[in-house]
Amino acid sequence: MLKEGRMADGRVVIIGAGQAGYQTVASLRQEGFEGPISLIGDEGRPPYQRPPLSKTFVKEDSPPEALWLQSEEFYANNGVEARWADPAFVIKADAKTVELASGEVIEYGHLVLATGARNRKLSIPGVELDGVTDLRTASDALILRDRIGRAQRVVVIGAGFIGLEIAATARALGCEVTVLEAAPRIMGRAVSEELSAHCFDRHRAAGIEIHLDASVERIVGETRAEAVALSDGPQLPADLVIVGVGVLPNVEVAEAAGLAIDNGIAVDASLRTTDPAIMAIGDCASFPTPEGALVRLESVQNAADQARLVARNIAKPDEAQDYAAVPWFWSDQGDLRLQMAGLTSGASERITIGARADNAFSLLCYDGDKFLGVESVNRPADHMAARRLMAVGGAPTRSDARDPEFDLRAFAKSRL
Repeated sequence: MLKEGRMADGRVVIIGAGQAGYQTVASLRQEGFEGPISLIGDEGRPPYQRPPLSKTFVKEDSPPEALWLQSEEFYANNGVEARWADPAFVIKADAKTVELASGEVIEYGHLVLATGARNRKLSIPGVELDGVTDLRTASDALILRDRIGRAQRVVVIGAGFIGLEIAATARALGCEVTVLEAAPRIMGRAVSEELSAHCFDRHRAAGIEIHLDASVERIVGETRAEAVALSDGPQLPADLVIVGVGVLPNVEVAEAAGLAIDNGIAVDASLRTTDPAIMAIGDCASFPTPEGALVRLESVQNAADQARLVARNIAKPDEAQDYAAVPWFWSDQGDLRLQMAGLTSGASERITIGARADNAFSLLCYDGDKFLGVESVNRPADHMAARRLMAVGGAPTRSDARDPEFDLRAFAKSRL
C-alpha cells in the first residue's frame, strides 16, 4: 500500500500514455516516490508496445491487449490516477495546472511532457481515398492488419524504418510490394550509405521493388486507391497504399504554455524545459548532446532511459543527474536485424568487421580518431559490446578495428 504523498513532493502529472509515460510511472514508484501521480492519455487504452505494430502484430490475430505494457490493475495498485481518453488541453505554468479536454483541472508539483509524435501527412491528391493508410497507433495497426490480409499489390511511400518494416511484413504475407522513396537512398537520415546499400540489395532480393528519387504526384482512384502516379513515370497499381514519411513532435500544448521549442520541446541536460517544474522526454523532446547540439531521438530506448532519469530526479532531487545514456536503435526488416549504438551520422570513416556476403557484419564508425558508434546487421553481440564500451567511455582505435583478426566482443570483454 502507498502512503499518503508528502506535501513537498506534490502531484506528478504525466501528459502522454506511451512508453515514456509508462516508464515514468513505473520508475517513480521504484525510486520510492510516494506522492500522487496522474497519467493522461488520448488513445483510450493503457500504454502499449509500439515496435510490434509494423511486424508481428500485423501478421497475427492477437488483440491490442497483448501489447499492453501493464494491466490496468497495475496503475490502480500503484495509486496512479489514469485518464486514457482525456488529453491535456491547456497548461497554465504560472498556476501549475493542466486543464483536460473534459474541462477538469489538475494541479501539479512536477509536470512531465511525454506527448510523443504524430505521423507527417502527405499533401497530394488522393490521400483521402479508401485504401490509403499509415501506421502510428494500435488502432492504425488493426486497420492495416485487416487491409493487408486482403491486399495483393501494396505500395509503401517512404523508405525509413517503418516503411521498410511494413514492406518486409507485406512481402512475407505474399503481397507484391513496391516502395517509393524521395531521397537517393533508403533510410538516409538514420544509417550510413554502406548500410543503406546493403539493405537495398537484400530487400530487392526478397522481391520488393524500390524506386529511389521518386516523386509521388497523386494517388489514383474514384472512391478507393487504385494506383500511385509518379511525376515522371508510369502509374503503379495498388489496392493498398501505406504512407510512412516521418513524424512531427507533438509540441502544441507546450508551445502554447510558453515553453521553448526547437525541433521538439527544448530541454537542458537534466531534461527540464525553460520552466524548471516541467520536464519533457521521449519523441517530443529536443535535448543537448555532450557537444552542445540539440537532438531529438525517436526510439523506445531513448523514451525509457529519459523517463528513468526524470523519475529519479523527481524522487531524489538531492541526487539529481544529467542525461548521459548511450543512444541505441533497432529495426527488424525481413532477414535484416539492424542495430545501431551511438550517433554515427557524422562519421568520416567506417570500418567493416564480419562478412557482408553472409548478411552479418558491423560498421565501426569514426570521425577522425573519435569513435562514434557501431551499425550492425545480424551481429547482436557486436551491438551489445559497443553499448557496454560506450557506457564507460571505452573504444577501439581505428588501428584495432582494421586488424583482420579484430573481435569487438573480445575487445569489450578485455576492457570491462
